[in-house]
Amino acid sequence: MSEFPRGAASPAAIVDALKAAAGDPPKARASFAKGQCVHGTYIPSNQAEEITKSRSFTRPSRVLARFSIGGGNPNVADTENLVPRGFSFRLGDSNHRSDILAQDCPVHYARTLEQMMAFHEVRVPGPDGKLDRERIRTFSAANPETLHQVNYIVARPLPASFASTTYWGVHCFPATNAMDETRLIKFKIAPVGGDVTLTGPEAKAKAVDFLHDELEQRVATGNVRFSVLALLDRPGDPTMDLTVRWPDEDHREAVRLGTIVITGIEPNEACDGSIFDPASLAEGIGHPRDEIFAARAVAYVISLKMRR
Repeated sequence: MSEFPRGAASPAAIVDALKAAAGDPPKARASFAKGQCVHGTYIPSNQAEEITKSRSFTRPSRVLARFSIGGGNPNVADTENLVPRGFSFRLGDSNHRSDILAQDCPVHYARTLEQMMAFHEVRVPGPDGKLDRERIRTFSAANPETLHQVNYIVARPLPASFASTTYWGVHCFPATNAMDETRLIKFKIAPVGGDVTLTGPEAKAKAVDFLHDELEQRVATGNVRFSVLALLDRPGDPTMDLTVRWPDEDHREAVRLGTIVITGIEPNEACDGSIFDPASLAEGIGHPRDEIFAARAVAYVISLKMRR
């Protein structure tokens, strides 16, 4: 905590701004407030050890996971097309635990902590409860990289299911294998069977909780499987700016680390009582070096304390 004193562009201040922008709902997450906890299993592939010696990725384990909708509003409609969908999951056991946080867009909305703070400050409603649209437009014009995420989201059709959407970890993780060879990877969580999206008329006809309702129906059939992929770095890749993708990322070499199978709906209390901690990574997967990751790990702890 000493690395980030409370004040401008601190994790604590960003949590406050996130909650203020959402109307400060009580006992809600600062971000990705609406979601559903689930459980399942993880089965490693025979290629996992080529990338990492982390036992959380190279050994079978139980999985605790949560699908979610971006933003701090716990009542946001599942049809909202300006926010990302999230998938956080926990692999391994108490001694070799890794928590991975992924979203359905491959970039973050800010390059620096200061920019992230300013992004939320201009979106805090005024005394009349309304947003200052001109202030947001001025900020966006001066900080065009903050539009990369939302432009990606709005350019794609609405997901038909949490279970048929691809998720990315936007950070670059150092992965070390048993031969002590280290390279950077990005996580990509791809639904077995591919992505399924809705047409415009289909999306308009959906209920506000359709993703959550569909997930319960889908899990009841046992048909929720994801491939956990490691995208491999190349020389010259941007590794510190989370607002840009690696070149040719959609066609980048990937190694399948394993498969997540979601087998049941879990009471939300099972996920709400703690956090999916970005800093919890078993040996063999290192902490990303960007400043957003360092702040994020602190912010999640602060948000949990505020919920309690």
